[in-house]
Amino acid sequence: MAPSGVIMAGAALVLRDLVQRRLGVAASSLAILAGAVLSALLAPPALVIASAAAFLLSEFADLAVYTPLARRGLIIAVVASGVVGLVVDSVVFLWLAFGSLEFLPGQIVGKAWMVLFSVPCVGWLRRRDARLGIATV
Repeated sequence: MAPSGVIMAGAALVLRDLVQRRLGVAASSLAILAGAVLSALLAPPALVIASAAAFLLSEFADLAVYTPLARRGLIIAVVASGVVGLVVDSVVFLWLAFGSLEFLPGQIVGKAWMVLFSVPCVGWLRRRDARLGIATV
């Protein structure tokens, strides 16, 4: 996966958490399915299955971890679910696309940076929502 793909995958995992926080699990699940379709449509033909499967599985893994942890605090939920999602995304994509996990460390590090860079933004959104009295789902 190109560096831009690594960045987008890391960002997508955090954005999914924010969608769920604001709109709920059903809206988040619909966004995951739409993202998988877009991934399949935009990926080069040789990578369609790997890209769509990696997106679908990693986003649902992210959702499964985020949902119970969100009650404990948004930051830990975003980081933990992001880490699980990025590992699933990297393993599934590399294995299906190339039959190898040779580049797994680089994939994980690149995506992890995106999750870590998002933490201040997520913290700011959380404080802003609390200040404005915006309810989260």
